[in-house]
Amino acid sequence: MTHNIMSVRQTTIKRDTVLKGIGVHSGSPVTLLLSPSDPDTGITFVITRKGVAVAEIKANSDAVRNVTLCTIIGDENGAIAATVEHLVSAIRGLGIDNITIEMESGEVPIMDGSAAPFVDTLLECGIREQSAPRRYIKVLKTIRVEEDGACAELRPADSFYIDVTIDFADELIGKQQIAMEVTPERYAVELARARTFGFMKDVEKLWAAGRALGASLENTIALGEGKILNPEGLRYADEFVRHKAMDAVGDLALAGAPLLASYRSICGGHSLNYKAVQTLLADQDAWTYVEAPRRRQYAHAEAGAGMVAANFAAAKN
Repeated sequence: MTHNIMSVRQTTIKRDTVLKGIGVHSGSPVTLLLSPSDPDTGITFVITRKGVAVAEIKANSDAVRNVTLCTIIGDENGAIAATVEHLVSAIRGLGIDNITIEMESGEVPIMDGSAAPFVDTLLECGIREQSAPRRYIKVLKTIRVEEDGACAELRPADSFYIDVTIDFADELIGKQQIAMEVTPERYAVELARARTFGFMKDVEKLWAAGRALGASLENTIALGEGKILNPEGLRYADEFVRHKAMDAVGDLALAGAPLLASYRSICGGHSLNYKAVQTLLADQDAWTYVEAPRRRQYAHAEAGAGMVAANFAAAKN
């Protein structure tokens, strides 16, 4: 792993934009206001009530409150931002460092069950470089975590790589693996469009418990009676593992800065991803902050964003 694609400067979006949808668990309408933010401010969720900001939640591991069915972050006063993983994944996947997400509801909209609508919106806004150099978390030694038969490792690397394996008893999924270097272009084309999935028997239980009230064939791959119930079928032959990899990009973003690391996960999910981040940050000998060198090593971020948008649009057609 010798290829180095470290971005030189931090980035944000060029303008405000509004995005609307429904919460997958609440079933309620949600409106997000995405705005540019200053260097070194990171990914910040602002919770409002009747147009007044009542809480500010940084998307980092200290703010994580629950990782059972989705990733929920919150503050010490009980304010939360739920189901943040797809949006945060899109932000980190596209290489955006600083952004503010204002929302009145406590849940990020599910959209079509993938990160693609968020990628679309962010690319339409445009991405611009800022004056501050980008700061990375560089992994210095391997850390390994295990949970309920699943395991994950973060290893030293000079870029960001993921290697995700899933293994389901259901023959429609089975064992799948994807390994790749995560760049904005590859993220947008190869991971962003992969949708969340579930088994009808489990969804019915969640409905009975007052959860997944917004889940439908419009935003979830549903499996039941030995078949995929969505009439359009799959977007990728291995869409299930690609979605898990997309989730992992979002969960690992809660380290608080882009990672220079290789992440390998076997049969994991939100909880294992979060545990890996926690374990890494708790070991002061396992990581350090590094700044990208000031010399430009590749094309300007705005040109890169245009290339990503073109390839992402082609992939959808």
